[in-house]
Amino acid sequence: MRKPNYKDRAKMRKRMTIVIGGLTCVFVLLTMRLSYIMIAKRQEYAARAEEQWTSEVKIDARRGRVLDRNGKELAVSANVYRIDFDLNSIRSYLSRDLTKLSKDSIEKLRGIGLSIKEGQKNLTTDDIAPLIAKALDLDVAKVKDKLETKLPSGADAGSATLIRRIEKDAADKIRELNISGILVSPDTKRYYPNNNFLSHVLGSTNVDGQGLTGIELQYNSYLSGVPGMKIAELDRNSGELPYTISQFTPPVDGKDITLTIDENIQFFAEKAVEQAYKDNNAKAASILVMDPKTGEVLAMANKPDFNPNTPYEGAENFEGANQSEKVQKMWRNRLVNDTFEPGSIFKVVTAITGLEEKIVTKDTDFTCGGGLKFGNRTIKCWKTQGHGAEKFPDIIQNSCNVGFMKLGEMIGKEKLCEYIEKFGFGKVSGIDLPGEAKGIVKSVDKISETDLATIAFGQTNTVNSVQYMTALDAIANGGSLIQPHVMKEVTHNDESGVKIIDDKFTPKTQQVASAEKTAELRTYLERVVTGGSGAGTFMEGYHIGGKTGTAQKVNPENGTYASGKYISSFVGMAPVDDPRITIMVTVDEPSNGSYYAGQVCTPPAKMLFTDIFNYLDSKFSKENSSQISRDVVIPEVRGMKLDEAKKVLKEAKLDFVLDESGDTVLNINPYPGYVVKEGAKINLYTGNNGSYNKNVVMPDVRGYSKEDVYKLLNSLGIVSVFEGDGMVVGQNIDQGEVITKGTSVKLTLKSDYKD
Repeated sequence: MRKPNYKDRAKMRKRMTIVIGGLTCVFVLLTMRLSYIMIAKRQEYAARAEEQWTSEVKIDARRGRVLDRNGKELAVSANVYRIDFDLNSIRSYLSRDLTKLSKDSIEKLRGIGLSIKEGQKNLTTDDIAPLIAKALDLDVAKVKDKLETKLPSGADAGSATLIRRIEKDAADKIRELNISGILVSPDTKRYYPNNNFLSHVLGSTNVDGQGLTGIELQYNSYLSGVPGMKIAELDRNSGELPYTISQFTPPVDGKDITLTIDENIQFFAEKAVEQAYKDNNAKAASILVMDPKTGEVLAMANKPDFNPNTPYEGAENFEGANQSEKVQKMWRNRLVNDTFEPGSIFKVVTAITGLEEKIVTKDTDFTCGGGLKFGNRTIKCWKTQGHGAEKFPDIIQNSCNVGFMKLGEMIGKEKLCEYIEKFGFGKVSGIDLPGEAKGIVKSVDKISETDLATIAFGQTNTVNSVQYMTALDAIANGGSLIQPHVMKEVTHNDESGVKIIDDKFTPKTQQVASAEKTAELRTYLERVVTGGSGAGTFMEGYHIGGKTGTAQKVNPENGTYASGKYISSFVGMAPVDDPRITIMVTVDEPSNGSYYAGQVCTPPAKMLFTDIFNYLDSKFSKENSSQISRDVVIPEVRGMKLDEAKKVLKEAKLDFVLDESGDTVLNINPYPGYVVKEGAKINLYTGNNGSYNKNVVMPDVRGYSKEDVYKLLNSLGIVSVFEGDGMVVGQNIDQGEVITKGTSVKLTLKSDYKD
């Protein structure tokens, strides 16, 4: 007899509750885990999935060119090649069953250098890595490491870059291997056709073609373009899916940067700075050439320099704690990145302050006794015996420290600091080159009586060269402070080859002085060249204004002036009535015996001016505003036969209008000795017989050497009486005065050009 099966319903309900509760917990946990994966870890897992089912190869854009203002190429991207691995295709190539290949296929593999043994089933990276390494002259281990590249997740990578910027012969060797998955594609290599030329402005690029210094860094976003990409979808065996189309995004080439630099003027600057550097056995030398009307930099040269094609070579010649510091010093653009006490070239700023504030005029008196005492300290003039009684223009011509110390006192520290700030000192000029130093300007509340004296003649405060030239350009252009720049425009060509302008540099401007007072100051700066420390730059027929400066260098270890170490500078502009060119020559620590700027900087400055004047005269027509015309003293041709007179005028580059009534020149208008521009027309009056008057015009002969002035005046029939030696600094008959032949003129000469 069977026992009845009793069921405990309460216990069953309890068990079911436990089971349902457990299932609910599991469901909740699964839901939470799925939510965590789909929400919190979505990006990570999506990236892992994309790694597994896509193969991605980056295609770099061609870097834009850097051009000079006339379209000359200064930096270009040369055509080379790169080697990338499609690792999925290479794994497929290696995993083939060799035992199923034909004998011809096996022999082809052996023909490229593979050692395939009898019965060998598959190839490995150890088989192909030596062949690739040999073709490219690389380390086998490096190639093997690239062939076995892993993703961050640990999975096999889909692609890898082996090497970039290789030449065609190496690329051809790789192609000959015919290994599936090794991609040979075009690449670009930065190339600087002129090597060291303009190196500190152009800068350099790294191995990936990205800017490191100079223009390459400053405008990297324009130059680098946008890279392209090839993305292929893969199946689970890492093969490209037959029903999908690989995505290919073509690269967008970089844009071209046109600079304000003129390649020809840059060549002149490179030549002159090389002379300044070598002739003075200097630590360094620099030259800057600008257009004062636009703020455009026409040339910028430093010595020593470097070759951007091999940007790390030569660093061993520079000081530094390690290789990196040495490289950085070699790459520094001293005209932008370094500051110095300017010395007497800063007197230009003090002078314009005095003129603008009506504190001085051309008739203001000064007296120099050789020095001034401030407490227990005596600050001496460079001419220790003193300049004696002077007018305001004289203290500029003589570069008299005492005169400028007194002028600084007359101006006062508050007003002088106001103009120092107004002319852009103590802040960056805004030039579009990296790493500009702003210099140090002492605040007005910390300036003592002694500080005011030294600041007035160019010590205590520091400047960078571009910053100073920006201020000088304001004197040259009539009072407008214009932001300096080296970029003129950014361009590219559209699909039709039409040039498109993407950007232009628009400089900031600010009026800081009057046209009237700056014009007056420029006439005084011309006197520095015709009869002062800038006499070494004097060129007959050209009106050059300038200023020299010789400043002691500060010892950075103790803050005192270093014995025997100087920075010598010359700044100039031409022509003074309407300057179109400004230049700056600096020589750091000249050590060939001379250190005064009048001796060190004026020879390369004269060479530079000569080349620039000749270039502008040959490049531009007479109607072009960039031409700097030369003044010509009308020669004496009266009494000459007509043919001879024509020859003399032609050699002087003068034209003529002829009143031809005979074969002898009897009169000329204007008179001989009168100064005209090259190409001017002279009226000639001829006859067969007869006398002519003896009137001549006294020319301006300041700045001439004793030999040259004697030759000129003798040709005009004027008798020279000399007092002193050196260059002519004064004449007792004014320029333009009509005198008769045989008149004697007293000429004062001077040779002690320093500062």
